[in-house]
Amino acid sequence: MIDDLTVAIEVPLVGDGRLKNWAKIVRNVDTGLNGGWAFDGEFVATGGIQDLPAPSVLLVYGEKGSRGNPQPEARVYAVNTDATITLHATATGRAWARTLRDTVADLVAHDQPILPAVQAWDPTLMGYAAEALEEELQRRRGGTSV
Repeated sequence: MIDDLTVAIEVPLVGDGRLKNWAKIVRNVDTGLNGGWAFDGEFVATGGIQDLPAPSVLLVYGEKGSRGNPQPEARVYAVNTDATITLHATATGRAWARTLRDTVADLVAHDQPILPAVQAWDPTLMGYAAEALEEELQRRRGGTSV
């Protein structure tokens, strides 16, 4: 893992911002635990841009519904060295931590840099404006953006 590389990432806000929500850079997973305490690491703020280590594993938790009956949701992202995040898993309900535990442990164990142009084409690129894609290509080529 490259400890000195940080990238600016928009950390997603999961669920309702008025209820419990948090995000954590996961460094280690205690497979002997089933709850959220199984994930060791540093907390980061949600819903804004944060400087995060890359590559790393980002766990984001949030609740929606009512305070009396919250509905938990958690997502696991890989923080890539090209300043993007990749969704790897999502879980809802009270068993979210156990559902994600093995996936997170595997990602932490195999934490490798994902460099630009390593990922294959993805249909989500269709959602970006052509100008935005052209600017990104210029940035990667080392030129100025249009």
